[in-house]
Amino acid sequence: MIPLLHLLSLVTLIPITSPIGDNKIASSCCGMPGIPGIPGTHGNAGLPGRDGRDGKDGSPGTSGPKGDSGEPGIPGARGFPGMAGPPGVQGDKGVQGECAVPPRSAFSAKLSESRTSPIPGQPVPFGKVLINEQGHYNPETGRFNCVVPGLYYFSIHGTVFRGSLHLQLMKNGHSQASFFQLGDAKKPVGLCGGAALRLDQGDEVWVQLGDYPGLYASEGTDSVFTGFLIYSDWEPHPVFNPLANTDS
Repeated sequence: MIPLLHLLSLVTLIPITSPIGDNKIASSCCGMPGIPGIPGTHGNAGLPGRDGRDGKDGSPGTSGPKGDSGEPGIPGARGFPGMAGPPGVQGDKGVQGECAVPPRSAFSAKLSESRTSPIPGQPVPFGKVLINEQGHYNPETGRFNCVVPGLYYFSIHGTVFRGSLHLQLMKNGHSQASFFQLGDAKKPVGLCGGAALRLDQGDEVWVQLGDYPGLYASEGTDSVFTGFLIYSDWEPHPVFNPLANTDS
């Protein structure tokens, strides 16, 4: 009750003044300051403020430890072929290899000069060898021995004088071809004949006289027996070395 009475005593002390005209405060007096009011309650939280500006970049940090290797990736597509490179340096010359030599067999021999004719029914020994590199013809016996099987050609040229001539081309004792030439007592005449024969290894071929032994040879006229291989029957064809010459 004491504060209220005190307040009322203060009110009675305030002089009564006329209203202030036109909302103007009189300048002849001023009031006493009032007592402080009761503190107000806290206001509501304000709205969030705007984001501040980005700060400056910091200095780079130190490198961390090396990580583990990753799994291999999927193989990529095959690329296009590259450009051809320049030619390389020429290599050294290689060692000479063996040469494939085809089989060979050939001979030619003529009759030696004689006052007597060869014996009919026996091989004629054409004793003067013209060629016999492989040594398949024997000039002492007049026989050709087949070493290379195949097809051969044999020819006979006989000089006929003073009597008719009958020659036979023999293979292993059997006549393969016969040739006849009527003789002339005044001048020599010639007989020519030949045949192709297929021979196996070991076959023998020779010339022998038949019923008419008018075979002749002199310094100016010759009688010649010749034979040579046309082609071989060896299959498959190996790499042949030159056949040894049995004459040496």
